[in-house]
Amino acid sequence: MLDKRKHKAVVLLSGGLDSLLSAKIMQEEQGLEVLCLHFVSPFFGKPHLLEHWRAVHGLDIRPVDIGEEFAELLAARPLHGYGSVMNPCVDCKILMLRRAAGVMRETGACCIVTGEVLGQRPMSQRRDTLNIIRRDADLKGLLLRPLCARHLEPTRAEEDGLVDREKLYGFSGRSRKNQRELAARFGIEEIPSPAGGCKLTEQETARSCWAVLKYTTQARAADFYLVAAGRQLWHLPVEEGESALRLIVGRNEKDNAALQRLAGPRDLLFSTADLPGPTALGRFSGREWPAGAVNAAASLTASYSGRAVRRFQESGRKTAVLMRAGNEEVLLSAAPVRDTAPAFAEYTWNDAREDIRSSRTCGA
Repeated sequence: MLDKRKHKAVVLLSGGLDSLLSAKIMQEEQGLEVLCLHFVSPFFGKPHLLEHWRAVHGLDIRPVDIGEEFAELLAARPLHGYGSVMNPCVDCKILMLRRAAGVMRETGACCIVTGEVLGQRPMSQRRDTLNIIRRDADLKGLLLRPLCARHLEPTRAEEDGLVDREKLYGFSGRSRKNQRELAARFGIEEIPSPAGGCKLTEQETARSCWAVLKYTTQARAADFYLVAAGRQLWHLPVEEGESALRLIVGRNEKDNAALQRLAGPRDLLFSTADLPGPTALGRFSGREWPAGAVNAAASLTASYSGRAVRRFQESGRKTAVLMRAGNEEVLLSAAPVRDTAPAFAEYTWNDAREDIRSSRTCGA
């Protein structure tokens, strides 16, 4: 008799219900050892929950950081285009599967498993798209989707008897009824959200991320992590091919702490010295900040301190702003105003939407 315990399945675990069910199907109903991969980038991933998931669900879960590869994907523009906003779902899944294929070869696993359901999502889970993903990830015969496998051709693991096709499922469409019933059968009490949680499906995130792509040469993952850390302000370049100046102003204590943590060695950090106020980060993107832009950034930082603005309106007194550049500190005197020269402004969703539309591809 075939000892399935000697064989392993690599499962892409997003943290949603479908991928969790797929892992439990392979572990409990198919009797295979399961290794789960949880992918992390500036736009998705919950590495802080891995220990909890391991304890609650009894799964072996490994985090996989694909931040830099994802940044490169966005910079090159996704081959298969975007979803409803700026989400490159098809190219993202191919990227993750290619990384999973390396783990499969490394561990000698028999297949890669995902929680996809035929027809559940309009962009990435149509039959033709599922085939494109399998083709471009070079996983023909190796990619198993347990929740909808009855609608798809058998994999090698099924043909070799490692996976019992009769114990796989034929779910399809957007209804969640079958998944909820299966979760109850597995005794899963914490029902995760069905959504993947990608921030690029949100207009607010997309507008800022598109500005990073448009105005930063060679954008890295670190540039995208800054998107969630405050107000995004830009001073556009004068010469073509030159990076824009980017200022991120913290909105609260959490943002302020994140900006200090995410600051690079050549970034500028601004903070009000004599009154409560925000932290702001001037990103170094291959272009040194001229003195005029430094002074404008100091004024903008002070302008988000309510007390600094009131004092300036009542007495004309400026605000002391501490600027840190590496190990150096400089104390600046700044008028807390937003009408600065040079001017910094937010990139709007309307601008981003038009740019994204013009860059969409037809797919492969």
